[in-house]
Amino acid sequence: MANLQPAQAKTKRSIKVLFPMLTVFIGFFIFGFSENVKGPAIPRIQTDFHLDEMQIGTLLSLNSLGYLLACSFTAFLVRKWGVKWVSALSFGLMALTGVLMFFSRTYPALSGSYFLMYIGNGMLEIALAVLAAQIFVKNMGTMMNLAHFFYGLSSIVAPMLATGLMTLSIGGHTLDWRGMYLIILLLSLIPMIPAVLGRFPAKELAEEDRIPVKSLMRDPVIWLLVAILSFGVISEMAVGGWLVNFLEKAYHWETGAASGMLSAFFLCFTFARLIAGPITDKIGYTLSLILFAGFTGICTFAAILAGEPGAALFAIAGIGIAPVYPTIMALIADRYRGNSDTAISFIVTLMGVGSVLGNYLIGAITDGIKQLFITEHGSEIGLLRGLQAGYAFIGLCAVICSFASLILYIYLKRRKELL
Repeated sequence: MANLQPAQAKTKRSIKVLFPMLTVFIGFFIFGFSENVKGPAIPRIQTDFHLDEMQIGTLLSLNSLGYLLACSFTAFLVRKWGVKWVSALSFGLMALTGVLMFFSRTYPALSGSYFLMYIGNGMLEIALAVLAAQIFVKNMGTMMNLAHFFYGLSSIVAPMLATGLMTLSIGGHTLDWRGMYLIILLLSLIPMIPAVLGRFPAKELAEEDRIPVKSLMRDPVIWLLVAILSFGVISEMAVGGWLVNFLEKAYHWETGAASGMLSAFFLCFTFARLIAGPITDKIGYTLSLILFAGFTGICTFAAILAGEPGAALFAIAGIGIAPVYPTIMALIADRYRGNSDTAISFIVTLMGVGSVLGNYLIGAITDGIKQLFITEHGSEIGLLRGLQAGYAFIGLCAVICSFASLILYIYLKRRKELL
């Protein structure tokens, strides 16, 4: 009987250690839902509130603003309260915004709810990245990619789930977009349970031993990581906004077929994270970034040059770009262990600014090249060349990501700090 008590205590400890891991995996899964249900909801919101395109653009721009604002203060909260309570607060805030969106009856109320939701999303992304950096000590590349696999998995399902929920009737009342957001965002309460119950890692460093942001800013590696992550995320995120548009207008594909190719991209993207993790741990983070991002750049340019027969290469490009974000998070966690919250917040905040500028450039390049060719070759050729140039910039971002990774590889190798 005496031996049973230590065994029970060990089991209890194991369960408590498991909770932080569940927080990360379920948290990323819910995060993918909250980020990617807006596509089917936006047309219905526009109809309900009689919004023009500028108002929709303003609504969506609040996403980036709220996200960047959250990135600027989350690291401070993590140091002050600990990652456990910041994670729980993030989940609670997202659940609250689901309620606020359900009851929003005016455009300002909806805009405020959206803004608050993306503050929650930004806090959650930083908190989950910091928590993952603390608990994934072994095989970090594999574990980081696995965590982000759950985000990709829910991203695939999110648009279909949102569409299904918006047409669902309960008690003769159709849920529509308000009910859909309420249900999806209330799911945030599920990972809140392990976040509250879990035994999270204690603070790694005393405040006086932490590296200040000014010192981090003097490290060339930080700026190379900002460049790698910014160009990698532009190349990753831009596909969702531009691939369907490209296939429909350049090749005159039906919406269903073009959306199918985007789904194929996300399928390649999601399952690549399962495969890429062990490869990353075997050959190293920096070399992995060079190869993965370079593969995406090659696939994207090959797809453009091959024309319509090479369209499948747009989807295959997802295999290369998928591991970039989690691999960089693993690299940050390894290099700045004990200061990962500060490093992640700094890098992700600047990455957010870079992503906004990058997406603006894609639109500007597309329109500029289109106007240039319209005058000489007509509207159809002008549109095709504009779309090709804009999408080529997406491929170029992947190439720059790979090149910046090469510079990082050379720098770290010379200093014998290669990861």
